[in-house]
Amino acid sequence: MIRVGIIGTGAISAAHVAGYRAHPGTARIVAMADRSPGKAAAKAAAAGLTDVACYDSATALLEAGGVDLVSIATPPESHAALAVQALDAGVHVLVEKPMAPSLEECDAMVAAQRRSGKVLSVVAQNRFRDEMVVLKSALDSGLAGPVSHVQVSSHWWRGEPYYDLWWRGTWDVEGGGSTLNHAIHHADLLLWLLGTPDSVQAVLTNAQHDNSEVEDLSVALLRYGRAVAQLTASVVHHGEEQEIVVQARDARISQPWRVTAERSAPNGFPEPGGNAALVAALDDLAAAHRPIPHRMHAGQIGDVLAAVEQGRAPLVTAEDGRAAVELVTAIYEAGIEGRSVPFPLPPDDPYRRDGHRSARAPRYFTKRASVADQDGAIVVGSSTDA
Repeated sequence: MIRVGIIGTGAISAAHVAGYRAHPGTARIVAMADRSPGKAAAKAAAAGLTDVACYDSATALLEAGGVDLVSIATPPESHAALAVQALDAGVHVLVEKPMAPSLEECDAMVAAQRRSGKVLSVVAQNRFRDEMVVLKSALDSGLAGPVSHVQVSSHWWRGEPYYDLWWRGTWDVEGGGSTLNHAIHHADLLLWLLGTPDSVQAVLTNAQHDNSEVEDLSVALLRYGRAVAQLTASVVHHGEEQEIVVQARDARISQPWRVTAERSAPNGFPEPGGNAALVAALDDLAAAHRPIPHRMHAGQIGDVLAAVEQGRAPLVTAEDGRAAVELVTAIYEAGIEGRSVPFPLPPDDPYRRDGHRSARAPRYFTKRASVADQDGAIVVGSSTDA
């Protein structure tokens, strides 16, 4: 039985609690910690967790021993220090997204993983969704042909009180806005589906949230050879209609699932009826998919538990988490500096360093409200669940 500790008992910790509970024969939550006195104990009681040791610091939890794996579910600025501390203590780590605000911190986490030999995985729960597995399978099949254009809509909506929470809406603690803390999911999916781009251009703005220093909307263009990908990162889109649309030479495939395939008439215009055979082949590929047993956090937690038991790397590695942060960093550099940025970032790029982004970024508004905690449920995803 793998003994689990949860560090950070804010809203997202509920997804970790539920995820471990989905694997009762493999894992047991034995400890929780939060730097707000009494918060860990209150969370444990509310979740019906009994026989759980509760602490007011991660250090106290780790020094007490008795845990094999910790989930880190704290604000982004603390991820690196906590992950390094846990790994150096010989404890496996699953850390919430984003891995850390800066590549410098990500590199420190990767180094700690390598010297400890322990598992370090970064939450990328959208890889553990049937519809995304289907989309990747369709792309990997080659049936649609070479990619021309990809449109990734990371569309979320958050009201103004969202940024009242003390750490949100700050460059120094949250590390950024919708690009880092919402579209990190879609940045990871884009890299997973297409691989590494050649260069990045971007525009950033704060369109609707005047209690936030950071952006609430960005649009990035990524060049992949002859192809272009567009990533919109937003918390101002009503309806939260999220989708990934891939236009390839022979077909359009997307999630939510839809396939369209044109065929050329002799004059180059679309032939009526299109390529029905190709549409059928792609639909058959999708229909043949066998559903994964656990989805989202529960699916990734199941893989991390298996990696710990089997002594193997997890499906989402520390390097994967770092790659998503590198793409977001390039988007910030391109948007802040107003120029195209080569990718991957050069070794001497100053945006790799912790604090450089904060020093260079515009403060769109002064954060004027700051509360220690917020009531109410956290809503992850939308009606489209994309």
